[in-house]
Amino acid sequence: MVVPGRRHRARRRRTLCWAEQRLSEPASRYFDHVTSANRPPTAREIATAALGRDPGPLEAVHSLSHRVYVGGDVVVKLTDRHTRLDHEIALSPQLPHGITAPLLASGRRDGVRYACYERVPGASPGAHLPHTDAATARTLAVQAVERLDRLHAWTPGPGAAELLRQPFTSGAFTGREALREEIDRLRAADRDGVVSRRILTGLIAIADRAPEHAGTDVPVHADCFWDNWLADGDTVTALLDFEWARFGEPADDWFFLIRFSGPHAALVLDVVAEATGTPADVLRADCEVREASHVVADVRLSLENDPEAGVGTIAGLEELIIGRYWWRDSKA
Repeated sequence: MVVPGRRHRARRRRTLCWAEQRLSEPASRYFDHVTSANRPPTAREIATAALGRDPGPLEAVHSLSHRVYVGGDVVVKLTDRHTRLDHEIALSPQLPHGITAPLLASGRRDGVRYACYERVPGASPGAHLPHTDAATARTLAVQAVERLDRLHAWTPGPGAAELLRQPFTSGAFTGREALREEIDRLRAADRDGVVSRRILTGLIAIADRAPEHAGTDVPVHADCFWDNWLADGDTVTALLDFEWARFGEPADDWFFLIRFSGPHAALVLDVVAEATGTPADVLRADCEVREASHVVADVRLSLENDPEAGVGTIAGLEELIIGRYWWRDSKA
């Protein structure tokens, strides 16, 4: 989930909290202007032309932001709406070896941007790790943290650094004053008073405790919830979908990894804390302020009837503030 401020900008049911809503509308939403006269090329047509061979049968799979098709040894991603796939395509060949699936070919055909990737063994564990027992969740989390540590330790070359500096309208936490301003915009947008005073007070308290500025010198994935990982049994094989990758600080990734671990969130938080040497309550605070930033931006855009509104809801704010999500397992 996922994950969050900008996020994939699809309408969701207001009865669900933000972390439970990393579900997409049908992929056809991204091609709703297509007619029989102007249909985009099929994934198989694109892959055949790009790879110089027939990829064989391709099966459409769930995706939050693209049309994605999986074959025996290739994965094809298509989009005709946004430019985030361009970002991922440009960055992928420059990432540390073995972190993500190798890019085989990319380009544009008849207005459709495409990327063909080598199919890596494994399947997504899924947002909230729905079919994962505690032992496997710990094993996967340890490997995910190791892989993210490699990303965070990477020194990008000039080309990759330029890509990672590109600004995104994402709802990401950037600093104390920016969060305060977003809360003020939320209050102004709430003409019907649907956001309670208790929630606003709690958000202001989070902002008051927040760091003055967020770091911007570490490469981060910035969307590494579990839908964007592949695992073969209990072995992590790839981290996918680098379309939101940017310079930030490691907590930007720890937040997504922990928050979307479902019943294993406390366990994964312990894994991250132990691996990074970060006190658990410091990690909780880092994650709390990032969730607040994302969800406040989502709810504000929703109240403004902005078509770019993401998946955050008032129920998500209630879970964060009234339910004290990040502090339920703390003695603080």
